[in-house]
Amino acid sequence: MKGHVLILTANILFGVSMPVFKYLLASDFPPEAITYMRAAFACAIFWIVSFFVAPGERVPPKDLGALAVCGLCGVGVNQWMFVTGLQSSSPVDASIIATAVPIFVLLLAAVVLKEPITAKKSAGVLLGVGGGLLLVYSSVHATDGESSLKGDVLMLLNQMLYSVYLVLSKPLSLRYSPVTVMKWMFLFSALALTPFCLRHLQEVPVFHRETFDGMELCALLYLLTGATFLSFLLIPVALKYIRPTTVSMYNYVQPIVASGIAVLIGQDTFSLQKLTAAVLVFAGVWLVTRSKKRDKINR
Repeated sequence: MKGHVLILTANILFGVSMPVFKYLLASDFPPEAITYMRAAFACAIFWIVSFFVAPGERVPPKDLGALAVCGLCGVGVNQWMFVTGLQSSSPVDASIIATAVPIFVLLLAAVVLKEPITAKKSAGVLLGVGGGLLLVYSSVHATDGESSLKGDVLMLLNQMLYSVYLVLSKPLSLRYSPVTVMKWMFLFSALALTPFCLRHLQEVPVFHRETFDGMELCALLYLLTGATFLSFLLIPVALKYIRPTTVSMYNYVQPIVASGIAVLIGQDTFSLQKLTAAVLVFAGVWLVTRSKKRDKINR
């Protein structure tokens, strides 16, 4: 139960960040600057916290290489592809592509971690995909924006990289503390992003605008703390208790949260389709959690 609560909280934070992220983009915040600030801020905080939470925890070079790959797949390249792809991909395409994450994770976990593909797990993933697609097409704003092949490809690669991160980080999360995992991941991510994103910091409006905008600053602080530091901290903790496939199923909570916020602020309307989509998503999560683990099947 602990792992489910943690990953549910992380995805709620991610879901809230979507309208916040769109707000900052509409306020002329460069996506490269937001990506770099998230990586650099989280890197600094995780390293500071590590001196108190996990002092002296050493990571051998072999695992540092794995953490570098996880950092690029889960944070660095992943986030850069997301924000770049989102600018030229339509909301419909981006949301549809996002529903593929549990499928990627299911296949990768079977190959890398030797997790069995059971009937319940497959049915749960299909239910989640169905709920995600229904939620997309029931949205009032589903036809906003135009799409491009470049944006769709970047979004697809983004989801594939995130799936790789979830699978590869599972054994690391069992060997090291979450803070240690995150401090190295974000360090490698910040270093990789520096040559491409650092120069865009000077374009951030809140840094040179004469009139102080408190709303923009609060939105930025939420992305840095709630949607980056806290949410990414919860993922490796959750992976200690539940499987990567189950963790990936909670991705479907994000559009539900974003849709709920849109309804509350009057940007969207509640419908039977949205309720049905939510039921399908959580039914899918339940089926995946009920599927047998490898050791139980062996016994």
